[in-house]
Amino acid sequence: MSITCLQNYWWFLISLLAAILVFMLFVQGGQSMILGARRESDRRLMVNSLGRKWELTFTTLVVFGGAFFASFPLFYSTSFGGAYWLWMLILFSFIVQAFSYEFRRQKGNLYGTRTYDVLLFINGCFGCLLLGVAVGTLFFGAEFTVNRQNILDPRNPVISTWNNPLHGLEALADFKCVCLGLVILLLARIEGAIYLLETITTDATLRRRLTRQVLVNAALFVPLFLVFLAMLLMAPAYVAGPDGTVSVVPNGYLHNFTEMWWAALTLIVGVVLVLWAIMGVLIRTTFAHAMWYIGAGTVLVVLSLFWVLGYNSTSFYPSRTDLQSSLTLANSSSSEFTLTVMSWVSLVIPFVVAYIAYVWYRMTSCPVSVDELSRGPEY
Repeated sequence: MSITCLQNYWWFLISLLAAILVFMLFVQGGQSMILGARRESDRRLMVNSLGRKWELTFTTLVVFGGAFFASFPLFYSTSFGGAYWLWMLILFSFIVQAFSYEFRRQKGNLYGTRTYDVLLFINGCFGCLLLGVAVGTLFFGAEFTVNRQNILDPRNPVISTWNNPLHGLEALADFKCVCLGLVILLLARIEGAIYLLETITTDATLRRRLTRQVLVNAALFVPLFLVFLAMLLMAPAYVAGPDGTVSVVPNGYLHNFTEMWWAALTLIVGVVLVLWAIMGVLIRTTFAHAMWYIGAGTVLVVLSLFWVLGYNSTSFYPSRTDLQSSLTLANSSSSEFTLTVMSWVSLVIPFVVAYIAYVWYRMTSCPVSVDELSRGPEY
């Protein structure tokens, strides 16, 4: 297999992991609604339903970062090493999630469950928002330079340099990046509400509140997603020529969608599935398999966006300060040997996915109820 095929294969895997991660953020979306629960019993049900899945989201995030590091290390060193304040905030939000589930109902808890509910809320809101902002820099660019000659300088062997003293926090002032962050947050809240509707057996009051959350967040999500999509299609793309020279192509992502019709078709099918799930829940609260519809739709939409981001010689990490420093699949990947070895290792992924599906089925085969919580341990 050629180096180009290996790079394309690993970008597909990165896209798939990113798509699964965005879907799994329904845990964070559900956490963002915990403080709105009026009754302690409702909060207990919500936390314990979401607590069955939080490890899967955290694991997917770690695997996504590890796969990016192994396959495209120059991006990893540039973004994680340059925009470190943004990534540290993301990491901190997920750390507080981990120990909140662990210690929320431990004996001798000095802070009370309310404190950990607030931390789960912080992870639910800011985790999604900040991840969206970080991904937004892949589409709309960041301020960095890459000088590969520095590797030969023993006094300063640093290839990538970040050109903004805020080290990633400047993206929070970029409307396009923040727009994507809000889109992901709202989508996660919709998915979280649908998941809770399907996994909690309780009175009609909580179900009505969750259905209302689907309606309110969908009313905000749909127009905001259209705004983001319009900005993306009108945005220029940085495209590498045959000699590796990067140039700016107006409406480059729109051109990618027209040239890669299968990516456009994937986007359309994904959007239809997401809207179908939302409408099904709003029309009929007991709409069967809504989580699978919106999950499949989310995965397809994210896949299509990552395909137009990295394929067709497009820079998946544009540099605003130095055009030629923009990162593409060709100039930022690992060696052919490394990609080949990892490709063999990646053959175990279907078995991992099958295991996750089995665990998911076992955990959700019995809906959460107050009676069940009284019989066993809870988060």
